[in-house]
Amino acid sequence: MAKTGDTSAGIQQLKADLKDGNLASLYFFYGEETFLLHHYLERIKKLRTDELTESFNYHKLTNETFDVQQLADAVENLPMMAEYTFIWVDEIDLFKLPEGDRERIAEILSDIPEYCCVVFTYETAAWKPDKRQKKLWEAISTHGQIVEFAKQDQRDLIPWIIRHFAARKKTISSDLALYLIDLTGGTMTTLAGEISKICAYSGADAICRADIDAVTEPVMDAVVYQMTDMLGRGEYGKALEKLGQLLKMQQEPIGILGAMGMHFRRVSAARTLLDHGRGVQDMMKLYGLTDYPARKTMETARRFSAKFCRYAMEAILEADNQLKSSYDDPDRILEMLILRLAQEARNG
Repeated sequence: MAKTGDTSAGIQQLKADLKDGNLASLYFFYGEETFLLHHYLERIKKLRTDELTESFNYHKLTNETFDVQQLADAVENLPMMAEYTFIWVDEIDLFKLPEGDRERIAEILSDIPEYCCVVFTYETAAWKPDKRQKKLWEAISTHGQIVEFAKQDQRDLIPWIIRHFAARKKTISSDLALYLIDLTGGTMTTLAGEISKICAYSGADAICRADIDAVTEPVMDAVVYQMTDMLGRGEYGKALEKLGQLLKMQQEPIGILGAMGMHFRRVSAARTLLDHGRGVQDMMKLYGLTDYPARKTMETARRFSAKFCRYAMEAILEADNQLKSSYDDPDRILEMLILRLAQEARNG
């Protein structure tokens, strides 16, 4: 039996379980990277079920179908014409169940037969164990393996992206893989869909930036960064077009302004670091950034003066006040903000 209850082992313990084929009886999956969550869920399912007997030995319980007795029955049912049964319990917050149900669940989870594997998943529902409910938490922490699927960092994502393009007979540079991460927000679920679109669009063996830009739907933060970068390069009309792109994406003006404020705060900090002879590593430490966004922010800051950064923050605060207190059209307030920033940048 695989070791359970070790939350620090997390995904590494799960990988070891799968490699050895020696799975635990109880798992709890949660985290931002749902692509990995479903990947490992499917791997467990394949190890514990087969096509011929799946209809007898595989049980999925959701908010619509879950009750304590159904879970108990599924756990206790012997496998039919197979070695194992597999139970997937999706989006059930055990800690919010009535006290009697929680006690019964604790008993069930403390005594899962070796022929049974149960996986609880939390994708949209938050995984927030209430450790004050000692009996239930003890059953989970003692007998269950808790795995967080956190958003992957760039060191893991770049080779993953390159491999996924290679599987489709395409090549992509590390720099363009970084650009794609930045443009999409860097979740594997989003990246997988965008990679498919890019490969379908591109007729060349090697992916270029134009292929990415032609079909990739950028996240708001990426568009805000592009808009800021265009202001720094003196491409004021294009910066206004980027704002129009955000508005067409039906992003809320207050959300756009918030993203602009956050980005200009980083640019202002980067400008201060540059003025004091500091570099990318200092920016990474200050904001907890990885190399690529820190490096790009420093590049943008080199195009702006400290005076402009102060002006930008003041203008954003004024726009925020206008959005919250005036009857002016929100889109127009943002457009006027971009024009004001463009004028200030033009004046140096």
